[in-house]
Amino acid sequence: MAKPQKSVDIRHYDVIVGPHITEKATLLSEHNAVVFKVANDATKPEIKAAVEALFGVDVLGVNTIVQKGKTKKWKGTPYTKSDIKKAIVTLKDGQSIDVTTGV
Repeated sequence: MAKPQKSVDIRHYDVIVGPHITEKATLLSEHNAVVFKVANDATKPEIKAAVEALFGVDVLGVNTIVQKGKTKKWKGTPYTKSDIKKAIVTLKDGQSIDVTTGV
């Protein structure tokens, strides 16, 4: 019996900003985990619901990280980069998400 498709809400597209592709994120893919940039006000249940609805996978857990923006200088004038919230989403065994393709 096929699993019923979860409805996709417009808010789901606002929660998931995009994939976060780095060497560490690639190493996490060996352990059934995918890293996404998410909205700063997104909660763990919202992230879980968005990933399950958009990609059609089962999520076991969500861990979030807020990376504070660095202070930089440009032509001697200091400025601060924006804060970024990342979510490490652990998937059920045997499932995967190809982040190179779009939603």
